[in-house]
Amino acid sequence: MPLTLATLVDRLGGRLCGDPAWAIGGLAPLQSAGPDQISFLSHPKYQSQLAASQAGCVIVAPAFEALACNGRSAIVTEDPYLYFARLTLLWKQTQGVSPGPRIHPSAVIDPGAWVAEDAVIGPLCVVERGARVGSGTVLKSRVTLSEGCSVGSRCILHSGVVIGADGFGFAQHQGQWEKIEQLGAVRIGDDVEIGANTCIDRGALDDTVIENGVKLDNLIQIGHNVHIGAHTALAGCVGVAGSARIGAHCTVGGGAVVLGHLTLADHVHISAASVVTRSILQPGQYTGMFPLDSNANWEKNAASLKQLSRLRERIKALESEIHKNKET
Repeated sequence: MPLTLATLVDRLGGRLCGDPAWAIGGLAPLQSAGPDQISFLSHPKYQSQLAASQAGCVIVAPAFEALACNGRSAIVTEDPYLYFARLTLLWKQTQGVSPGPRIHPSAVIDPGAWVAEDAVIGPLCVVERGARVGSGTVLKSRVTLSEGCSVGSRCILHSGVVIGADGFGFAQHQGQWEKIEQLGAVRIGDDVEIGANTCIDRGALDDTVIENGVKLDNLIQIGHNVHIGAHTALAGCVGVAGSARIGAHCTVGGGAVVLGHLTLADHVHISAASVVTRSILQPGQYTGMFPLDSNANWEKNAASLKQLSRLRERIKALESEIHKNKET
């Protein structure tokens, strides 16, 4: 059935300016949307795109109602980006392809595992002995949930995710490495989404814990005994070393690294490509990288950095000499 503006506003709220019977043909960005598609304006800096857009309907904040309603329909709401996010969910529910079997025939589920009656297990998934999958959770293709690990309700694990591989634990003896058995598991809360090919290692003794509402991007490595607080989001290629603790409502930019046994307080935000080498106990934005530069300038700056320790000692000596001169 077509999704009309009247139905959309009835389901999601907002104030409609335009034809309630207008049927949405699709969702698209402002710059590429056609007359049968709906789009949104999330930031004032894109208002020039709104003026030029061919979209048949645009979701906007109250400040842009007059501009949006000029020759097209509009839905006015306080948070257009959030409204559009909820529209994507509604669109998939009402217009998406019909689902396949709840448990794909190629999936392997151990008799000792527990899977909720409404969970979805995709092609080539493996759910091992003692693992648990909560209500409404979806495991896409080739997900592995290892023994004793649990995933809460309404989670999405994308293709290739591995939950509960052994943590990287070894003891050195006479120049060789001896394995430390990883006896913990992984506990994942509710409403967690995990991107493709992300790996979360089981704990050595205690469990690795991912709390409610956490969002993990693709190709992330979470080491053993890591604890990630509720509603924290990590972008692609982040690495978190063993026993690190990341608080709630944090963000970690793509390619950043958090070293082992460190603590990040709630509401800490790490910029992309940063390396966190110390615990951060105060909320805020933190960055640990050089700005991009030409290679020649970078080499000069790198050479200067090597002299910082020597320069520091010289400055301390000069300060000491100045202090002595003042006293005399």
